[in-house]
Amino acid sequence: MSVRNLDALLHPQSVAVIGASVRAHSVGATVMQNLLGGGFTGPVHPVNPKYREVLGVKAYAAVEQLPHPPELAVVCTPPRTIPGIIDALGRRGTRAAIVLTAGLSALRDERNRTLTQAMLDAGKPHLLRILGPNCVGLLTPGIGLNASFAHTNALPGNIAFISQSGALVTAVLDWASSRRIGFSHFVSLGEGCDVDFADLIDHLGSDAGTRAVLLYIESISDARKFMSAARAAARNKPLIVVKAGRAPAGAKAAASHTGALTGSDDVFDAAIRRAGMLRVDTMLDLFAAVETLSHITRFRGERLAIMTNGGGAGVMAADAAGLGGARLADLSAQTLARLDATLPSTWSRGNPVDIIGDAPVERYVQTLQALSEDPQADAILFIHAPAAIVPSSDIAAACVPVIRAAGKPVLGCWLGQDAVAGARKLFHDAGIADYATPEEAVRAFLQLVTYRKNQDQLLETPRASVAGPDPDEQGAAGIVARVLASGREILTEPEAKAILAAYGIPVVETRIAVSPQAAAATAEVLGFPVAVKILSPDVTHKSDVGGVALDLESAAQVREAAEGMLQRLARLRPAARLSGFTVQPMVRRPGAHELIAGMAVDPIFGPVILFGQGGTAVEVIADRAVALPP
Repeated sequence: MSVRNLDALLHPQSVAVIGASVRAHSVGATVMQNLLGGGFTGPVHPVNPKYREVLGVKAYAAVEQLPHPPELAVVCTPPRTIPGIIDALGRRGTRAAIVLTAGLSALRDERNRTLTQAMLDAGKPHLLRILGPNCVGLLTPGIGLNASFAHTNALPGNIAFISQSGALVTAVLDWASSRRIGFSHFVSLGEGCDVDFADLIDHLGSDAGTRAVLLYIESISDARKFMSAARAAARNKPLIVVKAGRAPAGAKAAASHTGALTGSDDVFDAAIRRAGMLRVDTMLDLFAAVETLSHITRFRGERLAIMTNGGGAGVMAADAAGLGGARLADLSAQTLARLDATLPSTWSRGNPVDIIGDAPVERYVQTLQALSEDPQADAILFIHAPAAIVPSSDIAAACVPVIRAAGKPVLGCWLGQDAVAGARKLFHDAGIADYATPEEAVRAFLQLVTYRKNQDQLLETPRASVAGPDPDEQGAAGIVARVLASGREILTEPEAKAILAAYGIPVVETRIAVSPQAAAATAEVLGFPVAVKILSPDVTHKSDVGGVALDLESAAQVREAAEGMLQRLARLRPAARLSGFTVQPMVRRPGAHELIAGMAVDPIFGPVILFGQGGTAVEVIADRAVALPP
């Protein structure tokens, strides 16, 4: 990952537009209009041999004729011209280029390189950084830079947004402008052939003008680079992600339970957690999470106390908490006693705390103070519905000092619109997170909990050594080498257990028998009861072919079970090779749990570990955890 020359990309002093045009609605014309109309104060030079001027600005026939090297070039010419233009820009001393043109990867040059590769080769000797190709461009509103063909400008702010989707860029721009949300940088990544997520995250992680980085991700090409940049930046500021493709359509069926269960989305989730980022489901959640994390920085625990002046709103919040997996705080006896002394006798005497609709200002303040001092509540959700008893703004004014002194997060929820507008403004001006509905507030609380857990993972480090017997690494490697030499990629049950045993993990004694008669004889040696399983390199899930028999009490039962397995295998999997049977003593452990533990290699993020509830219904129950190894 490299931040070299990214300042020239994001904060240029001068810009050239290669392919500038006067043709209405063309990309070249739109880029020029955006640059000239956005408030950028540096020189903007159009380059196009067809024109003497573009939108009243002197045009130049070629890059070589420009009066000085532009720090940034925006290129919107046909694909076959791109490599030559990048080379010319590099020779002039340009340090960054935005290539808006699409279709480079589908075409090849005379050396049989894709035009994308030819473009990269042209820029590399000059250390010229390239954003794109096939992107919308970028905006840095703080300096008036709109180097894009987006339909609208962006407001200045301190949120950076990076997106792989060009369509989403324009949609979010439109949405954010209508809500007065501003940005420090707004970047359409396009194909990300040179400047990618990792480069921008690394740069923006130390950018004083950016307090949070929002990412719309469709795919990651270099996981090591991405994780390194994300882990570093997440120590400084929130990184919040929307990842498309939760249901990987068309994925090949995996060969084992672990492979089937660790689909790419599960692995991406694990990577997000390990890097200390926060993943959300929708674009609305993306911006809501920024507001939550910007207002609430100190947070430990996950127990939520809810106070409300309306029972219905409290029930809605409790429902949202239950459905979302939030924990409601069990209020301490001392807090209940304080509330008994403060609230009417008809109050709810539990969480949510219903302070009743006729509550005066003092009741709000005293309830907030009691909940703030309860060690069994880690955060408070404050819900208010308009009432004629006391103006909402008076309640807000009295509660703001209590919330500031609370020592724990308080999330506001002023229900309604005009009647609570003043109260909502007081909370906003005081830096108190506020939400339109109880459900939104609870969702924000759950985001806080998740973000805190992910930040904890970011700071975790494995122990330098683990007590236990020295592993037989050579023996384990020998087993793997023999399996690979035989043309297989999946271990048999005895091989898997041998590797576990090599690392000091207890396994049940397992013996191999080549026939039903040998299985019966082996069982008599081990002692009854026993388990018998079919052994075949072509059968991974033995229960699918009736290849498991448990609690066999005699040699006759063992022989009969093994013969039945042979018959079923011949009927269900006639092409399967048979290596024999495994015979094991039955292990009885009352209260024990059947677990699954496995490993897989994700094509993007590499090794992945899975752990959870096992058994034949493991895919249905789906009680599992997926994580990257330390």
